[in-house]
Amino acid sequence: MRRKNNRQVFEQLEVTDAGAKGKTIAKAPDGRVIFLSNAVPGDIVDIQTTKKRKAYFEGTATKFHQLSDKRTEPLCEHFGVCGGCKWQHMAYEHQLYYKQREVENNLLRIGQIELPVPLPILGSKKHYFYRNKMEFSFSDSRWLTLDEINSDEQIIDKNALGFHIPGMWDKILDVKKCHLQQDPSNAIRIAVKSFAEKNNMQFFNPRKQEGLLRTMMIRTTSIGEIMVVVQFYQDHKEKRELLLNHLNVVFPEITSLQYLINKKQNDTFYDREIICFTGRDHIFEEMEGLQFKINAKSFYQTNSEQAYALYKITRDFANLKGTELVYDLYTGTGTIAQFIAKKAKKVIGIESVPEAINDAKENAERNGIKNVQFFVGDMKTVFDDTFINENGKPDVIITDPPRDGMHKLVVEQLLKVAPKQIVYVSCNSATQARDLAFMNDAYVVTKTQAVDMFPQTHHVENIVLLTRRL
Repeated sequence: MRRKNNRQVFEQLEVTDAGAKGKTIAKAPDGRVIFLSNAVPGDIVDIQTTKKRKAYFEGTATKFHQLSDKRTEPLCEHFGVCGGCKWQHMAYEHQLYYKQREVENNLLRIGQIELPVPLPILGSKKHYFYRNKMEFSFSDSRWLTLDEINSDEQIIDKNALGFHIPGMWDKILDVKKCHLQQDPSNAIRIAVKSFAEKNNMQFFNPRKQEGLLRTMMIRTTSIGEIMVVVQFYQDHKEKRELLLNHLNVVFPEITSLQYLINKKQNDTFYDREIICFTGRDHIFEEMEGLQFKINAKSFYQTNSEQAYALYKITRDFANLKGTELVYDLYTGTGTIAQFIAKKAKKVIGIESVPEAINDAKENAERNGIKNVQFFVGDMKTVFDDTFINENGKPDVIITDPPRDGMHKLVVEQLLKVAPKQIVYVSCNSATQARDLAFMNDAYVVTKTQAVDMFPQTHHVENIVLLTRRL
């Protein structure tokens, strides 16, 4: 039986708002919401729906009758295809407005809690070239544009070194210039691709699971250190060393040049051995005189300047006097714990990733910080009554969980421990709001401030200060 085509066309609708996941919003004549990915609030457009659900549509703006005054010209030539900077066509002050509003709406609608007047969102000074980590993929069958597909010309240059097309695991966009990471990131990527092609090095084919070159990661720090990690599928010593030696000669400023061999079906390398080819097996970042060692597998906030701003607000919210025992839940490599240590009597960090805790301990020792202690384990099992009895009842808890928020057992233990203050840092205000709702009977939100870590995208961090009710 032929499947029914539910696609519809709506004409001259105004795009009225921006919603979750970077989508913008219009309303169909029947009142149903239409989520769009290629329009800006204030645009008046014709819409072709792509999906129909009971309560909403998804669609694409196909004709623009009037362009919004919130628009700006995208800087990147790959905008609209890459999918990495979906808000480039919206002026930055409007990006900040919709980010702050999303946070407030989530806290009010999902959390159903009373809020103080939020502090203004802290925007990023850098609107581009702010990321300290980028990962690029090689492909021998790059994404072709519609013009290329419809052209009669034979396509010869099929290699790509760039980003996955959204929703397509095997299609890579060949990036000419990326505006997210400072130089020499673009120069390194272009040089690697050019040299590999000149020397007949095969780019990876994920469908056939064959090829030499698989991925490349570039990390940079604010003090000028650079890490490059090249992931090879085939273990071809001669070609591998030819490429890596070329990188060494052309970019002597690379602090850490590493590689790995990965013949798994997926390209994650956290279970692979990474080999240092030249330089150190790590780089350093600095913040207020503190040094943080970053290796290839380390987690570190990808916007260094805004991470510093985020940590300062977190420390200010905690308002430590030097007498407090502080717990730092989901501590990662212990950056927040060490950053606040000079203001606290003692800080205890908990994290589930053993490698991250090893980094945290090493960084604390390097920085000469004596009043921090780190523990590894699953938060919902480690953070229990026995742990509290052995390490002391905290006066303040800082929690910075992953996007899924805190496990219910962790929230229950927080309420049981009942510290005077909780500072909740979140990269997902929806799950943050859910957790705040669970704590609403015991805690009141006394401060909240959003921090924009990722300009040109819809992502936003939010910090909330919770004070125990009397």
